[in-house]
Amino acid sequence: MMKWKANENRARLLISCLDQPGIVSAVSRYLLECGANIVQSDQYTTDPVGGMFFMRVVFDLEDFDASLARIEQEFQSVAQPFDMTWNISAEKRTKRMAIFVSKEDHCLMELLWRWKAGELPVDIAMVISNYEDSREVVESYGIPYFCIPVTPETKKDAEQKALYLMRDKVDFIVLARYMQILSSDFVAQYSHRIINIHHSFLPAFIGANPYKRAFDRGVKLIGATAHYVTDDLDEGPIIEQDVLRVNHRYTVEELKVVGRQAERIALARAVSWHIQDKVLVYKNKTVVFD
Repeated sequence: MMKWKANENRARLLISCLDQPGIVSAVSRYLLECGANIVQSDQYTTDPVGGMFFMRVVFDLEDFDASLARIEQEFQSVAQPFDMTWNISAEKRTKRMAIFVSKEDHCLMELLWRWKAGELPVDIAMVISNYEDSREVVESYGIPYFCIPVTPETKKDAEQKALYLMRDKVDFIVLARYMQILSSDFVAQYSHRIINIHHSFLPAFIGANPYKRAFDRGVKLIGATAHYVTDDLDEGPIIEQDVLRVNHRYTVEELKVVGRQAERIALARAVSWHIQDKVLVYKNKTVVFD
């Protein structure tokens, strides 16, 4: 994979609304009036008659900062007749990510390696863990590491400490095998901005010990699921899934090794797509413009 480099004159526009005639025309015409050159445009509708419409537009601008500021101020006049939900971002504005991890570090290490290699265009603001295990390796990358132990009695205080540490420093969170269930209050602070990796191909084997149950069931595929976190455990909008083939010869431990590979792949892809504004959430599903 080539090292990613931001285009200083490029922006992304995400749109969702009820499908109706004239949306694409109105958006492209307005961008043309602003001197924008559209370099990519993707759209999807759940149903051309009464369904939801989703659009992602990537465009370049001359006199970038002034032109983008104008669009941010004026685009609501384009959006209002269609009752659009929309968001615009500059490619050069790097998102800030916090990683939460417990003891297993394979997903953490995958993200760190890809970030160091320039494949994840993100600022890793901090790593937060309920254990000290990963401190040395994280700090060797020059990333702040905070250990916040969690017990049933201290869970609420631990979440408040994490929120305080992240305040005004973090745009989204990645749970890289963070083995704690987040409270509704915490999730609400980062709605559709917390990405979790689940060590099974959801909805199969929800909950604890999925590999033991997969072994008992005699599965032929081992998978992993990256999804946004909601109040419903392991049932948030799915961003990416990956599977690898196994057979009857695999032990439970060997299934876990394969599962870790799937987890790393699925999580890294989901994080990359989120960073690049390729994911739109609708109800409990996602539209991913990959």
